[in-house]
Amino acid sequence: MSTTKLAPAAPPAPASPKRGPRRPGEVAGMVALLLTVAIWAGFALSARALSTSTLEPADAALLRFGVPLLVLAPALWRRRRRFAAVGRWTALKIVGGAGVPFFLAAMYGGSLTSTAFVGAIVPGMVPLFVSVLMMTNGRGVPKRMQAAGLCLIAMGVVALVSPYVVAVDGDVLFGSGMLLLASGLWALYTVGLREVDLDPVGSIGLLCGPSFVVVALLVLTGVLPTNLGAATWPDLTFFLLVQGLGVGLCAGLLYAFAIRRLGAERSAVVGSLSPVVATLLAIPLLDEPLTVAVLVGVPLITLGVVLANIRTRHRPKVLPDA
Repeated sequence: MSTTKLAPAAPPAPASPKRGPRRPGEVAGMVALLLTVAIWAGFALSARALSTSTLEPADAALLRFGVPLLVLAPALWRRRRRFAAVGRWTALKIVGGAGVPFFLAAMYGGSLTSTAFVGAIVPGMVPLFVSVLMMTNGRGVPKRMQAAGLCLIAMGVVALVSPYVVAVDGDVLFGSGMLLLASGLWALYTVGLREVDLDPVGSIGLLCGPSFVVVALLVLTGVLPTNLGAATWPDLTFFLLVQGLGVGLCAGLLYAFAIRRLGAERSAVVGSLSPVVATLLAIPLLDEPLTVAVLVGVPLITLGVVLANIRTRHRPKVLPDA
């Protein structure tokens, strides 16, 4: 009688692992991202608060660009050769896009409008301007989801500004134009960052060094007024923390850290909450009203930024069987 060999019993299938707690890197990345959103909201608040403070815009700019240079001086000195290797046009995009022109446009525009305008228009319009710059350089047209997001952003800005067009409020309209200019400049800065081979510390130095020199020269020559010597300590402390340490130093480092831990897409989506946070904080802190235009415009811009940052994943093609 022939015997048959029995196949060895297959090992039991491992139980599907339960999703455990978030990895420490993800938790740290989310904390860094939430801190970045709070700093961005603080930038919008400070742009509005500057109109009632004892500081001039040039004073805030000196703090914004000077504090990071002072704190990072040893690290920036070690990177001096890498700064010299940056192309002139790329450096101009970075320094002009996020330096003195951007700062003054954002601060002046914020003084004529509201925190909701600064928080929504400046970061919200960046994806639209970046897409325009990319198409101008022949780098493709936005996909369907991105195009829908860009349309929502434009609709949100129209919703914010339209009541002041009907009422012909020249100050708000001019301030909105300055904020749009600031957003366009920031888009130029964003494109410039993609072309430069610098880490976050080096990028901060490349931006703040020339910008501080320009502001200092404009103040010393009397082109820009200053009130730094007569400013009150609360105002100095507020702008030192928000503009100098917060926006100038921490935001860039924290956001770069968050992108490494969470990825660019997740970081951009969570970062789009900054207009909402700035608008909500402005109600109790600056006594700003929550108007219908804000209730419609800010959510539209926020949703548009989320959609504009979604990257579609292409499925691999399945080849037919031979």
